[in-house]
Amino acid sequence: MKIVNTIKTILLLSVVVILPSCLDLDPQDQMSDANLWQTPNDYKLYANQFYEWTRDFSSAVYDGPHSDTRSDLMTSSSYNEYSKGINNIPVSDGNYTGAYTKIRYANILLQKAESYPNPTDIARYVAEAKFFRAYEYFDLLQLFGDVIVVTEPIDITDPKMNAPRDDRSKVIDLIIEDLKQAIPDLPKENAIATADKGRVSQGAAQAFLSRVALYEGTWQKFRTGDVTRINDLLDIAAESAWEVIDSKQYEIFKPAELGTDAYKYLFILEDVQSNPANIKKDKNKEYIFSRRHDEVIAPIGKNITKNCFANVQWVTRKLAEMYLGADGLPIDNAQSTAGVDYSTPDNEYAKRDNRMTNTLMAPGRKYWNNNASHTTWTDADKAAFDNKDFYPTSGSGYNNQKWATERNVKDEYEGYDFPIIRYAEVLLNYAEAVFERNADAEGNIMDASKVDAALVYLNEVRQRVNPNMPGLTTSFATTHNLKMREEIRRERTVELFNEGFRIDDLKRWKTAETEMPENMLGVKWNTSGDWATWAGKWSPSYSLEDGCLLIETNRVWSNKNYLYPLPSDQRQLNPNIGQNPGW
Repeated sequence: MKIVNTIKTILLLSVVVILPSCLDLDPQDQMSDANLWQTPNDYKLYANQFYEWTRDFSSAVYDGPHSDTRSDLMTSSSYNEYSKGINNIPVSDGNYTGAYTKIRYANILLQKAESYPNPTDIARYVAEAKFFRAYEYFDLLQLFGDVIVVTEPIDITDPKMNAPRDDRSKVIDLIIEDLKQAIPDLPKENAIATADKGRVSQGAAQAFLSRVALYEGTWQKFRTGDVTRINDLLDIAAESAWEVIDSKQYEIFKPAELGTDAYKYLFILEDVQSNPANIKKDKNKEYIFSRRHDEVIAPIGKNITKNCFANVQWVTRKLAEMYLGADGLPIDNAQSTAGVDYSTPDNEYAKRDNRMTNTLMAPGRKYWNNNASHTTWTDADKAAFDNKDFYPTSGSGYNNQKWATERNVKDEYEGYDFPIIRYAEVLLNYAEAVFERNADAEGNIMDASKVDAALVYLNEVRQRVNPNMPGLTTSFATTHNLKMREEIRRERTVELFNEGFRIDDLKRWKTAETEMPENMLGVKWNTSGDWATWAGKWSPSYSLEDGCLLIETNRVWSNKNYLYPLPSDQRQLNPNIGQNPGW
């Protein structure tokens, strides 16, 4: 199914309006004409607009509240004020007002559905409305914490919009209830008709529920919340993730033809040749819910390849050092047989987790992009390639190639999908939820058998492109003096890099205060020996810290940064909403 960019029914267009930055909830947009709500197709057409609300490349890969550009893993030629910890109270915030606008539209459908004579005929679209209302409330909760809960379409003069904010526990309860009510009325993935592919499935709602419950369960755990409440949330996270796993509707993308490059090509799959094996999107069973793109019908519309590959995204040394050795151990582990070799620019990438070279472009290696693209998809390309070896001449020296195509395509016309939810995240959610449910605040494990059973699924992610890497188990961690919590978080960080998770993870783990103020470093720089070729192309002007390029300093993080401030215009409209701590 092609989710339309605008609803193409004139009467529906009349109600799907762009509201101003203030929370202008004019009751005239309430779709009062009863003729518009007569058939299930009317509800379906109205629900189509919901699919424009999700994350996409423009918000998750480029700068946005959940983007890694606001984390500790990436910077650029201009610092990001949120990442640096120096953002101020804004006059207005479209994240806040936009979410309430969307919640209003979901509430309109839900209100109209109450009087529909045959509820079963529209149950799917009611479920979609509940899913997307939950989606928007979760966004509000992640950014602002306590927010006003509204479950019916109301105008700005309604007393409910002049009320104090509801506690985050009430917001989470609504989100969980909406998702639980939606799940039974959504179709399984294999039951969705071809024309409707891209609509929310039962698995998508279950997976999203695991995300929500894990987020809040860990947020509370690391802030000494109520133990019963924490355990209930972690149980929901594990159980809903397990339901996705047990449904057998999804699988890790690892076609044998792509071997240890499967992770790399997953993110640039198109319905034209975009990988050596000419595998198309229909072989990807990992994306549970995605923003769907196509070069002709719905291109990404952003200069995604050059943004990600050509020195726009400055990846930090912190990420590079997170990649394990091929022996499954951190490179600084005393028992590591891989270690790390800085004698040449390329050697740093040797004997490492293959996701490192799937994600980062190693200096000195030959590369392709949408200007200098593959022609034969064989080694013959390498001999003919004009640009020869890749040596960055700006940035951190670590270059991201995730989301960078290797085929000849016009800028902004790449057609790969953005994974809003993918199966790998669900497997990682499951492992983390089971671990946290069976470990205390210090990480001491109370039931190793349950943790080991859950780690089987984490290892499925870990071994996608590392088939010979030892799996993570409690005994492996004990033998090698590893901290299990740290290793579970490492897997999540490297697997989901540049997909819009890192800053939210640091916030829920309450580690941002430690991680975010650290200086951002680049490569360990040298100019002699095998480094001479690179040094002849680039003489970085940065100062050094422990021999590494020092690319950003003076970063700060206060407790107030865990939540965004309420914008000034909303506090003027409703003095009762208060302000988040520290702002």
